[in-house]
Amino acid sequence: MSKEIIAKIKLQVTAGQATPAPPVGPALGQHGVNIGQFVSQFNEQTKNLQGMVTPVEISVYKDKSFTFIIKSPPAAVLLKKSAGVAKGASEPNRTKVGKVTREQVEEIAKTKLADLNAKNLDMAVRIIEGTARSMGLEVEG
Repeated sequence: MSKEIIAKIKLQVTAGQATPAPPVGPALGQHGVNIGQFVSQFNEQTKNLQGMVTPVEISVYKDKSFTFIIKSPPAAVLLKKSAGVAKGASEPNRTKVGKVTREQVEEIAKTKLADLNAKNLDMAVRIIEGTARSMGLEVEG
């Protein structure tokens, strides 16, 4: 028989740098989860993504144990890193802040494919291109 889930918590935490401070501590503490245990496990599993904002979905069970699934970083974070910009444009339809190549977009789509609502890589590329345009990035190629 499987354990009964009492809560599902979704957070965005910097990979390899989780601490018991907000947002992690309060979100887990209210459900009685061992925060230190989560922080050490999360940091261990995300040390190869050091510094990237990483979504995590935590399932808390009735006996206060937990499991978590680490998702791929948000498309906007990956696009900003590829384009070398600090942030997207405030008016993406008027101002462009950078450029990304079709190859970079395809690479991001491959990374995000499991988390996207897309049937194949071509559809995933179109989703990432749309995100790039909404950030004020030009897609070349």
